[in-house]
Amino acid sequence: MIREVITYPNKLLRTKSKDVEVFDEELHTLLDDMYETMISENGVGLAAIQVAIPLNVLIINLPNEQDIQDKEDLIEAINPVITHKDGVQVNFEGCLSVPGFTEEIKRAKHIIIEYFDRFGNKKTVEAEDFIAVAWQHEMEHLTGHLFIENLSITKRKKFEKDWKKKLKSN
Repeated sequence: MIREVITYPNKLLRTKSKDVEVFDEELHTLLDDMYETMISENGVGLAAIQVAIPLNVLIINLPNEQDIQDKEDLIEAINPVITHKDGVQVNFEGCLSVPGFTEEIKRAKHIIIEYFDRFGNKKTVEAEDFIAVAWQHEMEHLTGHLFIENLSITKRKKFEKDWKKKLKSN
């Protein structure tokens, strides 16, 4: 089922998500719904809080070389934690909760993440380059942060001004 993606400035996006304690059918349904929602919105990642569920759950599905989001490549991460980060990279980022806005954001180039899959199995993965960006972006959502908070003060003020105008015109 496709769920509604909440957008900035919805206060729920500022919520710190809670750890999943039960790996059950309800969690599986949430993960399946999140996948359908992300694909329908042309996203590459989605955190549960973006569909108004304050749980430490995220999904990532980057396009492959043929520019296809193959479900075989889908990452479902429950209670993820970054255990290591190093290096620096700058990439343009956008967000389904801040539609139509992209900006350059500085992130770690290389990270190591520990998380659980939908069945409660512990996993450890290393990520570099764009997949590392996706992990860091989605994990920020779980702490109640949006990528726009990484902007310089000047860019943030301009964003807020332009965003208010955009909301008024809709």
